Order: sequence, then C-alpha cells, then structure tokens
Amino acid sequence: MKPPSINHIGIIVNDLDAATAFFVDLGLEVQGEADLSGEIVDRITALDGVQSSIVFLGAPGAGTSIELARFTTPVDERGPRPEPANALGIRHISFLVEDIEAVVAKLQTHGAQLFNEIHNYENIYKTCYIHGPEGIIIELSEQIG
Repeated sequence: MKPPSINHIGIIVNDLDAATAFFVDLGLEVQGEADLSGEIVDRITALDGVQSSIVFLGAPGAGTSIELARFTTPVDERGPRPEPANALGIRHISFLVEDIEAVVAKLQTHGAQLFNEIHNYENIYKTCYIHGPEGIIIELSEQIG
C-alpha cells in the first residue's frame, strides 16, 4: 500500500481576506475559492447549518496546499487564541524562504509579530517564529550559504 501524502492543511480564520493577503505576500498563490454549505458539509464537519467560504493557496509547483476557511455559521464565539510554541496540538507551519529579513518586514505590514528575533541556527539556517494572522504561528527559515 502506498503511504499517504499530505493534501492540504486547514486553518480556520475570521478575516478570510486579510489571511489570504498575508499568505499571498508570503509568496503563495490562490489556487481556488468556494462557498460551502448544505447537508453533506454539516455531516462531514459534525456541525449544523454550516455556511463557510474557503480559499486554497499553494506554492507554485508544490503539492501541498493551505486551506483557509471562514465559518459564517456556526461561529466560534471564543475567537483567536494565540498560543505559545509548546502548546499541545498542531502548532506551526514552516516555510523555506529567500531573504528572511525582507519576508519578515513584508509580513509585519500585515501585523505579523516576531516571537523574538531572527536566529542563526548552527550556520545552517537563519530562522524565526512569527505570529501571523489570528495567532497562526509561522516558522520561517532561510538556508545559509
């Protein structure tokens, strides 16, 4: 049997336009958009009365994509909850980038905040964690040399 491959990573957001703009500025491309509702969506999600909008984004030529979704109904009343890097569950998405300083500066125009600073990891990578839109943790790494 063939091992599974990652199809996409789903991220729920309140501001779909802002989250989409953030990932587009990171360098991803919009691959598709849709509005979802109906009985089958309710059954898949185990929620009632689902109305949602989704945007799929991916890097050119890459197989894995990110699905950003906004639920109009039902709404998560708790809102975004920024978590530390050691909180249980899916914690971050990592991207290899060129010119990490320029990428961080561009993402900061969307409200991204560095956890600390850009670090040199054993002269292999420059790397950092940032809080992206709605508390999403993004790791950025640039190969050195």
